[in-house]
Amino acid sequence: MEYTHFFAVDLGATSGRTILGSLGEGKMELRELTRFPNHIIETGGHFFWDIYALYNEIINGLKVVAKEGITIQSIGIDTWGVDFVFIGKDGGLLRNPYCYRDPHTVGAMEEYFTHIPKDKVYDITGIQFMNFNSLFQLATLRRNGCSALEAADKILFIPDALSYMLTGKMVTEYTIASTSQILNPRTKKFEKELLDVVGVKEEQWGRFVFPGEPIGTLTEEIQKITGLGAVPVIAVAGHDTASAVAAVPAQDEKFAYLSSGTWSLMGIEVKDAIINQKSYSMNFTNEGGVEGTTRFLKNICGMWLLERCRKEWDATQNYSYPELIEAALAVPAFRSLINPDAPCFANPSSMIEAIRHYCLETNQPVPETYGEITRCIFDSLALRYKQVFGYLQDMAPFEIEKLHIIGGGSKNNQLNQFTCNAVGVPVVAGPSEGTAIGNIMLQAKANGLVKDIAEMRQLISTSIETVQFTPEQPEAWEEAYQKYLSVYREDI
Repeated sequence: MEYTHFFAVDLGATSGRTILGSLGEGKMELRELTRFPNHIIETGGHFFWDIYALYNEIINGLKVVAKEGITIQSIGIDTWGVDFVFIGKDGGLLRNPYCYRDPHTVGAMEEYFTHIPKDKVYDITGIQFMNFNSLFQLATLRRNGCSALEAADKILFIPDALSYMLTGKMVTEYTIASTSQILNPRTKKFEKELLDVVGVKEEQWGRFVFPGEPIGTLTEEIQKITGLGAVPVIAVAGHDTASAVAAVPAQDEKFAYLSSGTWSLMGIEVKDAIINQKSYSMNFTNEGGVEGTTRFLKNICGMWLLERCRKEWDATQNYSYPELIEAALAVPAFRSLINPDAPCFANPSSMIEAIRHYCLETNQPVPETYGEITRCIFDSLALRYKQVFGYLQDMAPFEIEKLHIIGGGSKNNQLNQFTCNAVGVPVVAGPSEGTAIGNIMLQAKANGLVKDIAEMRQLISTSIETVQFTPEQPEAWEEAYQKYLSVYREDI
């Protein structure tokens, strides 16, 4: 069988991978080439990403391709949103980029709103308010006299910066730019009024491109380092969630999606941005999708909670996910519940203690064992999903008949069943590799192998296995939801 091969770089907030995607005879296959950690560097009172380490890992993946004699048609890179790199006039990177979890942006939104009112910022951008959005990072850096910002000739989002390191070409890809709270979703351009406040000009960003457009080819330097030729680099949906949503194997528009990973993102796919008083009050976001669509969604603090707890437990006991799930099912349901998006869970020194403190402050039993803490996280996430799903049902321009769960969290069948029970509609779990699949399929579209998103999704549905869930115990979950609402707090 003749296969066409594509190289995908998928970078998350905790780890990254390079993946070979192969298409042939209406099927798609994936092979993970390399996997590596993405470490947050803490130094000088701040948190940074190591952009050079990520670049080096991409090079390592490309060397594997060259060593195996595989001909790849193109390369695509997707990452998390909002963070960016400063480029000097000589083309050099000025400093490792700040990590969005750096606390220097605490209070940045409120200061910005003294220049442009909060409701006007939302009306312009339709983006949910989080203090680490690019707009508020830039405002903070400007206020603090950041030397890298002052010297910057160009500003590139993370996937665009890595593409630049590979090709020497500077672009700003639409879906990653849409996470910044600088982009106007109606015009699909940066809003000058917002940039003026932070002293940044529109021309400081790279050439604007949309998913599927070419960026450039590997530089001669990279060709020599890797042993490859002038392979094209394609602007896929640079925001990992945009790539993941492109891989939802939906049959029609009447679905919601839950991209489940370190972050959970729940939303719907619509043609036009939904910007109104209700979406503003509920703090929903409108981010760019493929083929001109809008991803209307809300961020939810997902498996970050459990990942941080596991890191603490690893100091004494390295619990596997099956062990955690077994222990969680052995303790009573709904004993202790938290709001996963409470500020105290953003980046605490101890996630375990943050969970216990929340329960103590809300007069609930304090979870002590790893089983009780895991059950608290699973129950609370499912009920938070129900809460956000209800908001979507109120604002969607169509009836939501199904929830698709994609991403790494889609392999957690117990949490999937809990989520299904909570939201009360059928759930389809998979693909777990949604982001990489979307990345590869957008490269395939750029190379003419599929014509549109409908054809992409049809090919995906015939290439992967999904797991179906139906709601159970509706009365018990509704009663639990009422308890969740009674202990729901946003000020802990």
